Amino acid sequence: MKQNIWTTYSENQLQELQDITGRYKSCLDAGKTERECVKLSIRMAEEAGYRSLEEVQASGQKLKEGDKVYAVNMDKMLALFRIGKEPISAGMNILGAHIDSPRIDVKQNPLYENEGFSYLDTHYYGGIKKYQWVAQPLSLHGVVVKKDGTVTEVSIGENESDPVFVITDLLVHLAQEQLEKKASKVIDGEKLDLLVGNRPLDAVIEEKEQKEAVKANVLALLKEKYDMEEDDFSSAELEIVPAGKARDCGLDRSMILSYGQDDRVCAFTSLFAMLDVTEAEKTGCCLLVDKEEIGSVGATGMHSRFFENTVAELIAMTEGESELKVRKALMNSRMLSSDVSAAYDPMFAEAFEKRSSAFFANGITFNKFTGSRGKSGSNDANAEYIAALRKAMDDAGVAYQFAELGRVDLGGGGTIAYIMANYGMEVIDSGVAVLNMHAPYEVVSKADVYEAVKGYRAFLKM
Repeated sequence: MKQNIWTTYSENQLQELQDITGRYKSCLDAGKTERECVKLSIRMAEEAGYRSLEEVQASGQKLKEGDKVYAVNMDKMLALFRIGKEPISAGMNILGAHIDSPRIDVKQNPLYENEGFSYLDTHYYGGIKKYQWVAQPLSLHGVVVKKDGTVTEVSIGENESDPVFVITDLLVHLAQEQLEKKASKVIDGEKLDLLVGNRPLDAVIEEKEQKEAVKANVLALLKEKYDMEEDDFSSAELEIVPAGKARDCGLDRSMILSYGQDDRVCAFTSLFAMLDVTEAEKTGCCLLVDKEEIGSVGATGMHSRFFENTVAELIAMTEGESELKVRKALMNSRMLSSDVSAAYDPMFAEAFEKRSSAFFANGITFNKFTGSRGKSGSNDANAEYIAALRKAMDDAGVAYQFAELGRVDLGGGGTIAYIMANYGMEVIDSGVAVLNMHAPYEVVSKADVYEAVKGYRAFLKM
């Protein structure tokens, strides 16, 4: 195992580490959904001098070296560009990460009452262990869009004065049959419904009028706070996530415990690096995408044409409209597909091959390939590209490691790397090692967060 990098830091580096990780925790608290991440990222980008690409186009201006612009797709996907000295058609340095995380979504006809309790019917999103989501405080985030186009933001359960929600579990005293089930069957997907109420609308109304009075009370409260009718659930996007803030973890405060660090630990560190680097030879890009956890599909996933179309707009505003130059720009680009890696966990050592595992406090992790078993569904990075990255990291004093995702025949996973590699660009997976990946609360090392920012800065300057 490599040297634990905590022992290598100077006082100045430790201070920078604390500044970065403090800012990172604040971003985790403010960005618990992809919409919230995009909104927060735009605010930070504008404070750093970035302008909306649409506004620049409307003004009729051309883009030149040093200009900083961003483009948004449906409020759930964001691309930031800093124009470099070389033409865009010569290639870009791209940091790509996803901002969606495993969670539980509210269905479109969700609200019902059952034996004096009111619930929201749900459908889980991404790969989760369902039993991990019961019997803990949960919050509700998202938007409600009314027929007139009015968008109302919802966030309940994060402030100290807010109520929280829960998915109930069977008491252990009656759980003999439940405990004999396989872990995948302990909690059924249709039982992940959110408990939202127990009080009738009016405690003094006659018994014959009390049918679904608890549901009626919930609707009355939604109407009062959000001007929301029951039918408005059909055009709402409401996500159930763990309530509470990101916290320091460990007596030594060396780690961070929080929801959504897959993959926001890579998304926010990429954003920090993008905002920090003010000039470079090549055009830099930070691409934050949605839907990775369900296959990168849909209009806001990496399989969409949003990024390609945005690059075409940039080419038109810098080199003149040319489909060939768009293709060259994509083919000549280099990318870090910034996604988390599985951290070696000695409590479950049997799942890992130790020599090929990522370790906490060993720096940013590079995965030459992901996929499953025989590298199925994986991008496999070229050795020449890896050598160039090694040199860039060493020159910048960045701690890094190479790893695979667990034992060869045990399972596997994927990222957006293979999608971008379809353009012919050089792509490799890189990111931060995570414990408890896809659980409601995940753990990362502060040292690895710091090294990720340093590594992404070095990459943008390559």
